[in-house]
Amino acid sequence: MVRLVAFIFAFGLALGFALPSGKVGNATAEAATPGQQREVVLTRGSTGHFFTDAKVNGKASVHFIVDTGASTVALTVDDARRLGLPIDPANFEVIAEGSGGPVRGQMLWLDSVDVDGIRAEKVRAMVLEGSSMSLLGQTFLARVDQVSMSGDYLSLRDGA
Repeated sequence: MVRLVAFIFAFGLALGFALPSGKVGNATAEAATPGQQREVVLTRGSTGHFFTDAKVNGKASVHFIVDTGASTVALTVDDARRLGLPIDPANFEVIAEGSGGPVRGQMLWLDSVDVDGIRAEKVRAMVLEGSSMSLLGQTFLARVDQVSMSGDYLSLRDGA
């Protein structure tokens, strides 16, 4: 089981390294009133993956690849610094094992992650040494009521 989790993490990490960091794809959100369901629909980018921008800790927007295979939200060092998170790369430790060997970084908690009104609070995350792309993984996605994909669209639904 540990090897499976490590493989899934390594795959998500490798995918993040392989993809461009420019904005690809777009999102549309349906307006929701209290008691109604909120839906965000992402369009597949030219690389075949889904990207979104999310407000982290009520501050700056972070550009993420939506990675259903990543066990946690993972931030680049640059994104973590831009958010003002208390990180020190000199103190990074091995936090996972990837296909290329040990993965160094720092585990932390985010106060909130918000994708066009779909919000999760107290989200477990990691800052990864050498990562070029932030990943929106299961520590956020598992808190959304429904995540579904149909053709070139990925839908996040929450509330009701």
